[in-house]
Amino acid sequence: MDGLILEENKKGESTQFYLCVRVEPDPRYVFQFGGDPECSPQVFQVQGSARQAVFTCKFSLRNPGDRNLVSMPSMTEPTPSRNWLPSLGADKHPPAKERKGWSITIHDLSGSPVAMASMVTPFVPTPGSDHVSQSNPGAWLILRPSHGTWKPWGRLEAWRERNASALGYRFELLHDSVSASPSTTTLVNSIIKAKNGGKFTIDMTNSVSTPASSPHSSCDFGSGSGSGSWSGSEFSLGMLSPFVHKGFVMQSSVNNGDGPCNKPEVEIGVQHVNCTEDAAAFVALAAAVDLSVDACKSFTHKLRKELRQSQSFVV
Repeated sequence: MDGLILEENKKGESTQFYLCVRVEPDPRYVFQFGGDPECSPQVFQVQGSARQAVFTCKFSLRNPGDRNLVSMPSMTEPTPSRNWLPSLGADKHPPAKERKGWSITIHDLSGSPVAMASMVTPFVPTPGSDHVSQSNPGAWLILRPSHGTWKPWGRLEAWRERNASALGYRFELLHDSVSASPSTTTLVNSIIKAKNGGKFTIDMTNSVSTPASSPHSSCDFGSGSGSGSWSGSEFSLGMLSPFVHKGFVMQSSVNNGDGPCNKPEVEIGVQHVNCTEDAAAFVALAAAVDLSVDACKSFTHKLRKELRQSQSFVV
């Protein structure tokens, strides 16, 4: 609000009072991929016109015949609990057409893995169709390191809307639970236009804020909003899991997947980033959303070579 004027007439004289109110946006960290996530780019922290490399990404494709998620080695591939397998749709009889086994691991500059997005439910076309439908979506796990292994933090589902004009998605937080069925909190359930792309946004402005514990961190951010840099100290309070925080959480750009080199940009609310793993988890989530655009393309559409195991893997 700018230029509010109050006038008062007294004895023929005019008295004016000017009030200017400036509302600053909530502080955010800004990150940008150096290229398409499947090309294993660096990720830069953007501070005004300056860019500093803070992460590296490694995209990989598991062997199409490897359907044993539990047997993967610690801290190189995800090792979710056996209780997850039924709910995540383990593919005992994979169809001829499927997109599966994609993963992207986020490393800090020392080479340590700090987050991962792993496709755990294949993206397959609905019978009689060439599209992934909401009734049978593909899914990713977003994982964070914990005591030498990977711990599921969030689950992203994606599909193509009925008229194929939009990408539908749902992101849930996964809560620690001793029961066989893990509890979840849905943070966002929306669509992105397939033709022009759009924004993947999590904004909990009207939700209750509660702090959560964060794992040990290798390094931390500064004060955010374009200012601040990496430091060696550690914080005791962390990000979303397993609570829903209040305010802006994250936003990432998503294109339609058909254009030239895509460089997704990610914005994360400063209050949700207290350590490296916090930021890396959101960066991994942004990569999974971007890759879901390709995973949900019509199966008559040939994917880029980086996303294909072999000519017979993706039609």
